[in-house]
Amino acid sequence: MPFRLRKPLPNHIEIETETDAVRIRLKANPRAQRYLLRLPADRSGPVLTVPKGGNLARAERFARQNIGWLVARLQDRPDHIAFMSGETIPLRGEDHIIVPTGGLRGVVSAGHSDDGSPALFVPGAEDHLPRKLTNWLKEAARKDLTERADVHAKKIGKKIAALSIRDTKSRWGSCASNGRLSFSWRLVLAPPEILDYVAAHEVAHLQEMNHSDRFWNLCEKLAPQTPQARIWLKENGAHLHGFG
Repeated sequence: MPFRLRKPLPNHIEIETETDAVRIRLKANPRAQRYLLRLPADRSGPVLTVPKGGNLARAERFARQNIGWLVARLQDRPDHIAFMSGETIPLRGEDHIIVPTGGLRGVVSAGHSDDGSPALFVPGAEDHLPRKLTNWLKEAARKDLTERADVHAKKIGKKIAALSIRDTKSRWGSCASNGRLSFSWRLVLAPPEILDYVAAHEVAHLQEMNHSDRFWNLCEKLAPQTPQARIWLKENGAHLHGFG
C-alpha cells in the first residue's frame, strides 16, 4: 500500500452558534495528550490544540461539544486576570497555565503540564502564590532586559549606569540623563521582540536624548522590528496591565 501523507490542518475552523459563527484557530502540538480548547491571555481569539494523531473531523467535533462553554467564557471574560491557580498568563508571548505544586520548598519554574501545555509551577501556600509569581516575573524581566540592553549598548559604544525594574503605568521604559534605565516588568509578558524593541528604544536615548529622526533611525538600526513593535504595543500593551 503506498504511503499517504496526512492532510494538513487548516489555520482555523468556524463553529456556528445560535447567534453567530465563532472562529477558532487550530494549533497542532505533538506533545499534547488530548484536545484542548482555550482562550489565550493576549485576547487573540480561541485556540484549539490538536494532539499528535488528531485530525480535523475530531477537532471540529470537540469544538462543537464545547462551544457552549466557549461562548460563555467569551461573554463573561474579565478585564483583570489574577495570579491564581488555573489561570492563564503570557510569558514571553506564550500562554502558561499557573500550577501550584503544593510543596513548601523550591522556586517558581517554567515547564509543561501533563497535557503538554506550557505551565508555571509555583511552590508554597496558595495565598503566597501571587507574591511569589510576581517576584519571579520581575526577576525574569530584569534578566531579559539587562541582556538585551547590554547588547544594544555595546553596538553604539555606550555604558548603562544602572537598570531598574518597576511597574509603571504610563510608559514601558525611560532613560535618565545620567545613563540610568528603567523598565516595566510587564514587558516579560510580551513576545521577546517587543521587549527587545523597548530595550533598544531606551538605549538609543543614551545617544539621542530626544525623539528626532536621528533617534528613530538609530532605534530602527538597533531593532529593525521597531515599526511593528510600536503597533503591537499600541494595540496590545494595555492588556499587559490586566495581569496580577
